[in-house]
Parts: sequence; C-alpha cells; structure tokens
Amino acid sequence: MVRVKIVEITYRYGGTDVTPRTRPQNAEAARERLDRGSRAISALLDVSARDGETTRQIIPVDPRDLGLGSEATGAPEQRPYAAVLGCSDARVPIELIFNEGPNDLFVVRVAGNGLGGEVLGSLSYAVDHLGGSLKLVVVLGHSGCGAVSAAVDVVLNPRTYLAFAEKHTLRSILDRLLVVVHAAMNRMETVHGPDVTQRRGYREALIEVAVVANAALAAYTIQQELGAQQDLRAVYGVYLLSTRQIWAPRHGSAECAGLAYPPPDLDAFSAFAEAVVQSDRIAALLGQQD
Repeated sequence: MVRVKIVEITYRYGGTDVTPRTRPQNAEAARERLDRGSRAISALLDVSARDGETTRQIIPVDPRDLGLGSEATGAPEQRPYAAVLGCSDARVPIELIFNEGPNDLFVVRVAGNGLGGEVLGSLSYAVDHLGGSLKLVVVLGHSGCGAVSAAVDVVLNPRTYLAFAEKHTLRSILDRLLVVVHAAMNRMETVHGPDVTQRRGYREALIEVAVVANAALAAYTIQQELGAQQDLRAVYGVYLLSTRQIWAPRHGSAECAGLAYPPPDLDAFSAFAEAVVQSDRIAALLGQQD
C-alpha cells in the first residue's frame, strides 16, 4: 500500500489584531531565529506521516504587514529583520526555507548569489533605509548551483568558455566565480593530493566546495562593507536541496549545521578552506565515506 503524506504550510492572519512575533533585537538572535525556522521546515518535510494524515505548519502573519488591522492607515512599513542574498534558482524559496512570512525578510536574488553592482546597491539600500529593524545580512548558496557548476566546467575544460564568448551578461556572472573555483580546486589538491581529480565524485565535490566558499567570501565582503556597524552582521550558508538543511562548514569548529559567521580576516580563510575540504560532506562526495 502506498503511504500518503499530506503537508500543509499555512500563512495565517486571524482577522483581528494579534500580538506579532517579536523581532530579533540583535544579529545573534536573528541568526538563531532563522536557524530554528529552517530546522522546523526541514523536520516538517521529513515527517513520515501515516496514511491520510495531514501535517500542518502555521506561520502567523502580523496584520500590519499586510496593511490590515485597526491601526492601518495605508501601505505597511518595511521592517524586515534580515536581508538575504540568494540564488535565482526556483527550488530555493527563501521565506519558506526559513519559516518566515511577509515583511520578515528583505530578499535579493541573482544567479550564483554574486555581489554585482545591483546586488550591492540593493543591500546598501536595505542597510541605509531599514536600519531600525535590520539585524543580519545572509548570503545563501545552494547545492548543485547551476552558475557555480558552469564555472567548474570551464575550469575543468577551458574550451567550454568559448560558448560564453558572445553572451556578455552570462559571462559577467561566470567570471566572478572563476577565481573562487580555482582557489577551491587548489585547496582540494593540497589537502587530498593531486590525484583527487581522478576520484569518484570529484566534480560534484568541487562544485560544493566552490558554492560554500563563494557564499562565505560574499558574506565576508559584505561584513567589510558594513564596517563599524556592529549591530549588523553578515552570515553565510548553503541550502542542501536533497535534505532541505542548511550546511555551513566554518573555521575553528567541527559544526556544519545552520548559518555561520564568515572568517574574521583573510588569514582565517585558510583555516576555513581546510574545514570545508575536510568536512564529512565533501569526503562522502569524493567516495571516502559510505
């Protein structure tokens, strides 16, 4: 007999003024709320429900965020507590991943979650105009990213770059990723030896190393742009499409689950790179683990 699992995710506004969810008061509280939300959604979708059983997740919506309620006098005010730079991939729904509703997140999406001029301009707008509520900037990559995969294929077979010669807009996205891919490849060869390129799963492992390195570097760059604004921090993570979990190897810790702060300086990126290429996930992709 086929086991049927029904999952309902509901954004609920009760029709009367309700006490809204408290907004995080600092960056760490914002990071913890996003991690709790992502774990809740991942666990919900992993439930092995009985035949015909419905599993529900209700996300409460503050009526003010919809311009409703007795105090509403016009368009709702923007008051997100986090800005998220994500990839354009349609399989990565940002608000749903983090169990959030309208007006909770300021979302910018671009292929490869790269830091082009328009992206930095959008994030700068959020920082300058939403500083009263904004506590965190998140760079969220995802497993198997198409833009990163294309960059990896160019590094592994440079002749494929010719296909982008007349596609200037696509090439601009690709070019930003090539340095990260080269650095990831060099680190993998340093740690695992030059024969790593012959191992089963090398291409996929290289893609995943480059994905998380790209996200961490973007978070580091954003943190430098934020400068002395100590109430506003940047973090990074990778959404794993197969498990719906957030993966983020980090320097100085064996922890890989949930969002992480980027290395504090360029020297610390060496320890970060070691943690990434020696992580269980990369080892499994290389065929070192069953």
